[in-house]
Amino acid sequence: MKKAIVTGAGGFIGGHLVGELKKHGYEVRAVDKKPLNQWYQVTDGVDNRVLDLTLREHCYTAVNGFKEVFNLAADMGGMGFIETHKADCMLSVLINTHMLMASRDCGIVRYFYASSACVYNAEKQMDPDNPGLKESDAYPALAEDGYGWEKLFSERMCRHFMEDYGIITRVARFHNVYGPYGTYDGGREKAPAAICRKIINKELYGKDEILIWGDGYQTRSFTYIDDCIQGIINIMNSDITEPLNLGSSEMVSINQLVSMVEDIAGTKLVRKYDPSAPKGVRGRNSDNTLIRKCLDWEPSTTLNEGLKHTYRWIKEQMLLDKAAGTGEYARAKHFH
Repeated sequence: MKKAIVTGAGGFIGGHLVGELKKHGYEVRAVDKKPLNQWYQVTDGVDNRVLDLTLREHCYTAVNGFKEVFNLAADMGGMGFIETHKADCMLSVLINTHMLMASRDCGIVRYFYASSACVYNAEKQMDPDNPGLKESDAYPALAEDGYGWEKLFSERMCRHFMEDYGIITRVARFHNVYGPYGTYDGGREKAPAAICRKIINKELYGKDEILIWGDGYQTRSFTYIDDCIQGIINIMNSDITEPLNLGSSEMVSINQLVSMVEDIAGTKLVRKYDPSAPKGVRGRNSDNTLIRKCLDWEPSTTLNEGLKHTYRWIKEQMLLDKAAGTGEYARAKHFH
């Protein structure tokens, strides 16, 4: 039986990954610093641990007795969070540093690191018609301030621990992952979830205006959670030593994203724009040439299909919240 640790297991992607590894027959240790009742998902039959992995001794506790690490732990969120919490995001370097040290000393064989498209050179993301970022576009380095620099530095750490100590490290650069069981309120949510919430608010609370950050013409690609999880497993088990994009190549503007969710909901809202709000780079898309070449695979869920699943799930949660009179995201409902 394969034995794997998932860090950041109380988060959105980590929670899904724990469940998928369990289905594949893994013995899984799930680790997060949040109290268990704040995890987005909790999977039965898993060794769930509450540990603060910024602390070196907790990392040694986490890896003891295991052979593989999926390191997804980080302090992060959508653009509204990472632009206003640069120091907090950079402190995540302690997690990867201590996890690599513990992995080296405790016999971890394979190590996956969850990086981000925020590592890419900002000067190559000024065109909303961005044809796609190749993996080589991370250099010369000009990453997203704070969060992106921490991710790029941690990628290099993985590379050098592989070169110097023989740990097999694999790195994926995530592009805007979304889907059910993710956060949709509170400041850490990403654009698809935030837009779903705002449009559902019209039906539930009569709010017929939607505030869009920037002018709405900035572009992104969005990766459905199922594709992300499959990509993590594919990359971890590959022989590819360089970072790979893990993202959809279906690029849309934020205005188009709003229109897609409106069509799913069967409604239209009055659009208001806030040019002073955090909006990130002008255009970002995933070039999947390398992952197709290396793995003969790439994310395939269309944005419309993924948004339908996401919208349905968020609406279910918001209906439950309204019925309970909380109007807040109650994570405890999502245990399974």
